[in-house]
Amino acid sequence: MPTVMVRATTILGEFEHVQAELVGTAVMLTDGRAGTVERVWLDELHGLRISIRGHDGKWPISTVKLVETR
Repeated sequence: MPTVMVRATTILGEFEHVQAELVGTAVMLTDGRAGTVERVWLDELHGLRISIRGHDGKWPISTVKLVETR
């Protein structure tokens, strides 16, 4: 398999793993917003982004301060 395909497959596999791990998990952002992760996106400019149920917008994953422990 060409190197590009291996890299793309790895990225998509990790994305699916993160999505399964974060969706439905309670988080708190560095700006004080808190709630449950509703959806996860891959953004070509910012990387991984999340939306939180009850709050409009999408935030970079780097703004997550606390994550619910399971």
